[in-house]
Amino acid sequence: MPTLTAHDLTMEFNSSGYVVRPLHDFSFAAEDGQLVVLLGPSGCGKTTLLSCLAGLLTPTAGTITFADTDVTRLTGSDLSEYRRHTVGVIFQAFNLIPSLTARANVMVPLRLAGVRRGPARERADSLLTEVGLTERAHHRPKQMSGGQQQRVAIARALVKDPPLVLADEPTAHLDYIQVEEILRLLRNLAQPGRIVVVATHDERITQLADTVVELVPHLPDAHRELSQIVLGAGDVLFHQGDASDLVYTVNSGELEIYRELEGGAEEPLRRVGPGSYFGELGPLLNLPRGASARACNDVVLTGYPPRLFRSLHPSGYVEES
Repeated sequence: MPTLTAHDLTMEFNSSGYVVRPLHDFSFAAEDGQLVVLLGPSGCGKTTLLSCLAGLLTPTAGTITFADTDVTRLTGSDLSEYRRHTVGVIFQAFNLIPSLTARANVMVPLRLAGVRRGPARERADSLLTEVGLTERAHHRPKQMSGGQQQRVAIARALVKDPPLVLADEPTAHLDYIQVEEILRLLRNLAQPGRIVVVATHDERITQLADTVVELVPHLPDAHRELSQIVLGAGDVLFHQGDASDLVYTVNSGELEIYRELEGGAEEPLRRVGPGSYFGELGPLLNLPRGASARACNDVVLTGYPPRLFRSLHPSGYVEES
């Protein structure tokens, strides 16, 4: 029975010379038959993570294991085989071919793999029946609703009966009636012999999940208290790309705020000293840290939960980190 694990994943990109880490030391695990929801806002790394799980991107560090396969070590024909036969991907924008019927869209990956037309048609018709679209087999995408197009996309992802199904924001373009249909279908796909991973910002899906993984974990303000932090010279408070939780005020000492650049270089932004506050944009907007903060000397800080900070500084200037 397949299991899926991601251990200490880090993914780095170069964005106009700056280092961006949509994933940093990220880990999670899923068991056979589970529906796993990756929950988080836009920009938190959900699509990047799905691309790594699908073998479309190779993480900068860490490992991904599915069943007995170390996905991060696959190359060449082994990687192609994994993508073709192990993973089925359901895209947010459906990605159907406008000129083809629902049946033909489902047949495409089979025909590209060399399956003869007759068996490919039979498989496509069987899957369209499974997703409730038998009567729409001859319709083109523009003749179908968003929910129907997504069901065609799901049928296409299942053509080779993959043991791992990955769905990227599958309800993003649907109304609430269509959402109900797609969620029921995704829930039913998770069964022994298959793991379904859904990346979404839609918390409604969490009610159906066996496991919910928050890519930007945070603790409600009601359960947070003020934190006092003591740093020595050179200690890093947070790195660019880290999850944001607290807003900081400097009680004593000084910190430097800087951006991490490609190749290990740094771009100084500013220094903050006693009486200053910084780092509010990330926790207030639920975004990763946009810069790094490091102590220039011995520093004492107070960390505030975002809501408490806003109550104390209702018109506070929003910083960059």
